[in-house]
Amino acid sequence: MEIEHNPRLTSVEISHIWNAYMNDSQSACVLKYFMNCTEDPNVKEVVQFGLNICETHLKKLKVLFEKEKFPIPIGFNENEDVDVHAPRIFSDSYILNYMRDFAAIGMNTYGTALGFVAREDVYEYFSTCFAETNKLHRIAKNLMLEKGTYVRGPYIQPPEKSEYVKKQSFLTGWFGERRPLTAMEIASIYANIQRNVLGASTMIAFSQIAKSKEVKNYTMRGKQIASKHLEVFNSILNEDNLPTPMSWASEVTNSTAYVFSDKLIMYHTAALISVSLGHYGIALAGSMRRDLSTHFIRLSSEILKYSEDGANLMIDNGWLEQPPRATDRDALGDG
Repeated sequence: MEIEHNPRLTSVEISHIWNAYMNDSQSACVLKYFMNCTEDPNVKEVVQFGLNICETHLKKLKVLFEKEKFPIPIGFNENEDVDVHAPRIFSDSYILNYMRDFAAIGMNTYGTALGFVAREDVYEYFSTCFAETNKLHRIAKNLMLEKGTYVRGPYIQPPEKSEYVKKQSFLTGWFGERRPLTAMEIASIYANIQRNVLGASTMIAFSQIAKSKEVKNYTMRGKQIASKHLEVFNSILNEDNLPTPMSWASEVTNSTAYVFSDKLIMYHTAALISVSLGHYGIALAGSMRRDLSTHFIRLSSEILKYSEDGANLMIDNGWLEQPPRATDRDALGDG
């Protein structure tokens, strides 16, 4: 049976391609700024590698959009959304950690796309993207290890033997004696601490460089939310005498000069929220202690409200680009 390699793009494929273009156009602006303010030559090489990936992706995606007679998204560009020559707002250590996290998010995003796209050329595109971001992640992580800035997850002692759970108290959380965290629960909490630590410092920087009062207030609110979530997660690890990752707030300078447009700041913040929600969902699925499940549900609800407020702010300012959507048949009927 012969496989049709290039049928029409499905809604799933269009969604992943559209999102990929938006993310890469935003990332290209950020990385061009990083290229001009990074001082460490080794970190600059990592940024350059990431920028090359973004620019290659954008060229390929534009060709695909044109081939399919699909409008190219507005996205972001160097002329309107970034001053690449602005004073540095982030240290080289922050930038390197950002690149590692940026690559990790890319692997998750492209891995998800691979699970759903079917057209051969689209599948090959996302396969290449995954391999590229995997390489970027390895390079950034190894450089952090070399510089001593990569903090490994907590260690635990291996159990004496494998065994089944025997008591319902394994699920206890709020009442009664809580059992120690499982390795899976530690991993989820630790990963969410890492993301909130980076997110909090990013929101501090954004609040300093945002121009409108609304965006300043919104990003400061994001910093407060991330800090509160960190307190919750840190307290859970501390209860089991497990170490927590360090803060990156000191890696933000006191510059208030323009760097990114408020539109880019809001899109970037929305992207971080989306990633957090995804990881909270994964953590919820892997947490068997009742108190942990309750925490993740409650914290997810808080950032969902924060996300909605951000979307409304973007709509009010004309910054929220409409993604592709299904035809409104009712409107056609009314016409």
